[in-house]
Amino acid sequence: MAATTFNTSNDTYRQLMASGSVYKVPRFQRDYSWKEDNWEDLWFDILELLNDEQESSHYMGYLVLQPGQNRTLDIIDGQQRLTTLTIIVLAAMRNLQKLILSDNDAESNKTRLEEIRRTYVGQLDSVSLRVSSKLTLNRNNDDYFQTYVTTLRDLPSRGFKASEHSIRKASDWFVKKLNEYFIARNIPPDNQGAEIARVIETISSGLFFTVITVDDELNAYKVFETLNARGVKLSAPDLLKNYLFSIISRDGESHEAELDDLENRWSNILDRLQSENLTTFLRTYWGAHHTFVRQAELFKVIKRSVDDRSSAYDLIIGLEDDLETYLSLSQPELSNWDQSVKEDTKLLKMFSVRQPFAVLLAAQNKIENGFPSILRAIVNISFRYNVIGGLQAAEQERVYSRVAIGISKGELLDANSVVLELRSIYPSDDVFKPAFQNKELDTTNSRNKNILKYILGKLESQMHGNGVDIQSADLTIEHILPENPDQNWPEFTDSDVINSVYRIGNMALLESKINRDVGNSAFETKVELFKNSNMSMINDIIEKYDSWDVEQINNRQISMAKAAKSIWRVQQLE
Repeated sequence: MAATTFNTSNDTYRQLMASGSVYKVPRFQRDYSWKEDNWEDLWFDILELLNDEQESSHYMGYLVLQPGQNRTLDIIDGQQRLTTLTIIVLAAMRNLQKLILSDNDAESNKTRLEEIRRTYVGQLDSVSLRVSSKLTLNRNNDDYFQTYVTTLRDLPSRGFKASEHSIRKASDWFVKKLNEYFIARNIPPDNQGAEIARVIETISSGLFFTVITVDDELNAYKVFETLNARGVKLSAPDLLKNYLFSIISRDGESHEAELDDLENRWSNILDRLQSENLTTFLRTYWGAHHTFVRQAELFKVIKRSVDDRSSAYDLIIGLEDDLETYLSLSQPELSNWDQSVKEDTKLLKMFSVRQPFAVLLAAQNKIENGFPSILRAIVNISFRYNVIGGLQAAEQERVYSRVAIGISKGELLDANSVVLELRSIYPSDDVFKPAFQNKELDTTNSRNKNILKYILGKLESQMHGNGVDIQSADLTIEHILPENPDQNWPEFTDSDVINSVYRIGNMALLESKINRDVGNSAFETKVELFKNSNMSMINDIIEKYDSWDVEQINNRQISMAKAAKSIWRVQQLE
């Protein structure tokens, strides 16, 4: 990012509001959403400034702004904090207004009120009694904010949106906190006006932001990516939405009803995604229909491709069309797919593999009848490539995106042609077998434990024809060499234990009651207790092994690898 594309400064709240700029929450950014927990955190920080003479400042974090026309600055990130600070100032003004009406130092308090209004809120028109506000909120909140809050009118509570109720409650909450502050310090009404002025002065000079001013949406997104990578949570969905909606509305063709409809559609996408990340979904969609793109380049690529009303609508419609499939892939337990398809999708989730989502989005759209067989092949590829091989996921993702685009363009018309295009990321038996022979899975990790139960269950079925329910609470993983061996295992050095205990060849499925009984017993004792098990692989250990050491574990895992080649095989790619 070139140094000329943004400016940074550390500015106090006073410097921001007295600069002559107007701060604007973009029309389609999210509503005011802070609640009491947020207000209380901010108020506690303010009290520390007021009570501790050595505490002269408090850092409020990043404020990301984008210049508009006539000294207007769009708030890309920071609207909740800036809005709440303005609400605090207005709450203080309400207290001053109350003092004036009760004739407590009325003339001085009128002067204080007007000075605070002029510096932090804006000019009041004496005829319309409207304020030329230094802060305007989004389309859902600004009317209530300007009509009632900035003008210090009584705040109505019936027939308003939830976010407008939050603004009203915030105002009432801070009025109450200021009154509690006066009571706690025994400040009489005659002195409260001067104290209010001191409070506002302390807030305005003590609270400061790192202000980042960017010159366009692309650089705003780059700032977002950089800060987010450093743990600073910014609103990527808001940024993307604002860009798309600005394109749709900039030509003056859209009407209020149309924009309301688009807002509802966008909100529906976000509501349905819930815990899923919008940027991840968008990147998956783009990889399925357009081109592979790294996350850091996503917004730049979208801006280059989506630059008019038609392409912006195409993107929103495309996201709507693919959302159900994406959610079914991300949250398979909630999908309406057939049970076999749902189970395969659950396996991808267990493997923590999302790279194939682009292919699966495209396949569900274009090759619906072939979707189950494509998914089954991808499960086996993922097991070989990701779970056992631990191979480079970035290269794999490029291949999936290329194949997905081939499907979307109509170049790949059936399941077989799709699977054949995945050959380059299918580890052959010559690669997979030795990787499996040496694989360790640390079962202190819950994901690994689930994967291992899956592996052992498939091996039990393949090698002995004994189908098992790996979800059963009665089945546990038995480490034949225990995780914490004692003097019962002299055959193993400390180094042997470290290198052997989590190898697949050292583990088997065992009924939980028997597993509790065997504990850390010596191998000979374990074998006697194993005879009570119905697990075929446990019986196999009883029959084949008179002792247990590093060599036996290795030999057993080699035999498992031979079976694994057949279990996790994609026939078209052999």
